[in-house]
Amino acid sequence: MPSNKNAFNRYLILDELLSDRMHNYSIQDLTDIVEVRLSKDGLEGVTKRCIEKDIVDLEYAPVFAEIERYKSEAGKRCVRYADPAFSIFNKKLSNEERNLLCEVLETIGQFDGLDNFEWLEKFKAKLGINEHEKIIYFSNNPYLKNSNLLGTLFTYIANKVAVNLTYRTFSVDTQKAIDFHPYLLKQYNNRWYVIGGADSDGKILTFALDRIIRVEPILDRSYRLCPEDLTERYEDIIGITYYEGEPVEEIVFWASDNVTGYIETKPIHGSQRNLKDERSSELYTKYPSLKGGKFYSINCIRNYELVRELCSYGPDVIVLSPGHIQKAVRERIQAMMEGYASLRT
Repeated sequence: MPSNKNAFNRYLILDELLSDRMHNYSIQDLTDIVEVRLSKDGLEGVTKRCIEKDIVDLEYAPVFAEIERYKSEAGKRCVRYADPAFSIFNKKLSNEERNLLCEVLETIGQFDGLDNFEWLEKFKAKLGINEHEKIIYFSNNPYLKNSNLLGTLFTYIANKVAVNLTYRTFSVDTQKAIDFHPYLLKQYNNRWYVIGGADSDGKILTFALDRIIRVEPILDRSYRLCPEDLTERYEDIIGITYYEGEPVEEIVFWASDNVTGYIETKPIHGSQRNLKDERSSELYTKYPSLKGGKFYSINCIRNYELVRELCSYGPDVIVLSPGHIQKAVRERIQAMMEGYASLRT
């Protein structure tokens, strides 16, 4: 590899550009970019012939880079490393990978109050990843109580540490403590929950972070791994409340024309399907008062969030079966009507 005062700078720039999978660079493109960057550093310019020679030099000892020459979709003759992860400077990540990793780290760091996530900045600095404009942004509740616990629990889960968790119950508003093996942090309806196993019997429990008073690590306790796939557990429910032993049921409902577009683009549950043809005809015959709209079904376990979600559409969604879920929806609506009726003067 030739040695002159510009050589190292040229190879440094070319190494970055040749691993880039987000752009198609011709020899002229590479020349122009290297020229601009060298001039910014007050160094001599470069010619196209020099860049061509540099790339040929990279293919031979001591580098032996595998250079791919190809035509872009626009027909431009381009060059790049055959392996985007290759680097003459032993760089572990391509530019595309670095940008993706930076965005992942920025996404994790979007939650306010994560005082246990200082390592994110150190990690980015170690990787040489600089700040950049956000590309994706998630909804966040800045008023969430105990949001700092998110970082604390994340750290304990990642390092497989058992904890003693003190929480306040809703029913009697008293404090209780439990030895707990945290497995998963889950968000629902702008609220965070920690799911884990009780140390006493392994039963899977769920705690809202805003009800937790404190969390202390139990460093001398062996961490018990989760005995099941929690992702599968939550596939059969809406929300966070899971009742052991409850069956998965088919829930059939009608939706008016006012909300069908919304329901089809944002399904009530992942199992939702539109009931068509013969079954739809049977339902219209059975329920002649229902005009227009569409019939749907979902397959999930009954819980509080399911009933609340079905009620949230008001008269535009009517549950047809099973009877006990229809009754639960009807009773909730009746309770609301009675509550409003009590306000009359």
